[in-house]
Amino acid sequence: MGLEFSVDPADIDESVLPGEDAVAYVLRVARAKCAAVAAGHPGDVVLAADTTVAVDATIVGKPGDHAEAVAMITRLAGRTHQVHTAVVVSTAGGVRDVVVTTDVTFVPLTAVDIEWYVGLGESFDKAGGYGIQSAGGALVARIEGSPTNVIGLPLPETLALLAD
Repeated sequence: MGLEFSVDPADIDESVLPGEDAVAYVLRVARAKCAAVAAGHPGDVVLAADTTVAVDATIVGKPGDHAEAVAMITRLAGRTHQVHTAVVVSTAGGVRDVVVTTDVTFVPLTAVDIEWYVGLGESFDKAGGYGIQSAGGALVARIEGSPTNVIGLPLPETLALLAD
């Protein structure tokens, strides 16, 4: 049984709007995803989420190619950045949401380290160009906040939304 959407998820605008900060961005996109599914399933419980990375208040998206992945990891190396995830739950009783922010600090990395990591192919389709659930965990010196948020879905906050 496939999901039916009243809005094609491919039509959701995932571009950053002028003046939009990272928190507003992930919340807007997650709400749009949730609404697209909920419209075709009125009364059902629908959960949607979106994650982005920001450094120096600039959103770092997903790399489109090897060079972009190298540039992203180079920018994050030895620095602290934020991972923001918005979780939205729609039920017959309404829509609730939460945004979770986690600070992640990377270890200093050499050009060889960065090429090694990007060469693994893990960078693609991941906000910030890395994932801590696999080899990308070696890039991280410290996490302040929710580790499951950095993986992609902050579990305690998600469970709390679903429980409500």
